[in-house]
Amino acid sequence: MALGTSMERHIASHPEAKTMGQKRKTSWHGVSQRWISSVFHMVNHARAVLFHEIGGPDVLKIEEVRLDAPGPGEVRVRIDAIGLNRAEALFRAGTYYYQPTLPGSRLGFEAAGTVEDVGPEVSGFAPGDAVCIASDQEMSRHGIYADRVNIPVQYLLPRPASVDAIIGAALWTTYLTAYGALVEVGRTNPGDDVIITAASSGVGLAAIQIANHLGATPIAVTRTAAKATRLLQAGAAHVVAADEGDLVSRVHAVTGGKGARTVFDAVGGPGLGELAQTVATDGLLIVYGWLDPRPAPLPMNWPITVHGFNVDLITTDPVRMGRARAFIEAGLRTGTLNPPIDRTFDLADIVQAHRHLESNTHIGKIVVTVQH
Repeated sequence: MALGTSMERHIASHPEAKTMGQKRKTSWHGVSQRWISSVFHMVNHARAVLFHEIGGPDVLKIEEVRLDAPGPGEVRVRIDAIGLNRAEALFRAGTYYYQPTLPGSRLGFEAAGTVEDVGPEVSGFAPGDAVCIASDQEMSRHGIYADRVNIPVQYLLPRPASVDAIIGAALWTTYLTAYGALVEVGRTNPGDDVIITAASSGVGLAAIQIANHLGATPIAVTRTAAKATRLLQAGAAHVVAADEGDLVSRVHAVTGGKGARTVFDAVGGPGLGELAQTVATDGLLIVYGWLDPRPAPLPMNWPITVHGFNVDLITTDPVRMGRARAFIEAGLRTGTLNPPIDRTFDLADIVQAHRHLESNTHIGKIVVTVQH
């Protein structure tokens, strides 16, 4: 029986194959047909999370999907851990900025794993390499909630030896977003006051760490005081609970009356007008999310700059992406950047993982692990 290169690698890794290979250096005839059939099934299929209608976490189903050999410029990755992001819950519910293609929509864009095979025209990666996936592809077709995926090589990042799969799956989306907003757009300087809303989220905690790394003063804004102690432990200099009212005066109290040079907001909605009043004169309001989908007013406390931030500003620009990688990897080496993990779930428990994501009780990243 003649096997292609990628298939031969899979078979060669099996103990039965190794034993037979020692006896027959150039033939696989001794490997049981039943086992070879199971390898073909493994290589040509994957377990993936799909949904066939928009709705709550219960619409998510694990199903078997076809997985072709990686094409030109593609890499096959065995997924070991998946990072959950708020955008995926919005997408599943039909409230993201684009709609899923139904039925059979996939989900997800951030993961970590190991290269299993490479297609033609791929350089820089080889089977066995530990990698992270940070994709900005359309999720319905290219979602990465699965045990194996083929991914264009440009969405892969080498995973440092000191970073395991769980941390790797929690790393890039959150830190690229916070870095892009605070460094590339915000030009944050030592001594700057930086307000961070949704501060207990993965991006919020990354922003707290990055602000501290830059010598700025991170001011965490959260819905209630329930998470205040943990946010202070995470590095926030001050915590302001939005539900206690009079946000503007309380921010002015901790900024010497001048307000914050930069406000980094994930919420939007009608509250954006009040939040804008916490910005210092000629300061910057960076909005990167819309957890409140209601219309947001245009802030009128001019002069103020309002920037709608998308992480694509970083990921689609090789120069900015190079700077981001250097900054984040340096933070990992020194320990000033370290993704907090709230909780892990098994892929089989993806529904429960999404329920936890939507509970708003977590602090840090939720990660789904994949058993093989």
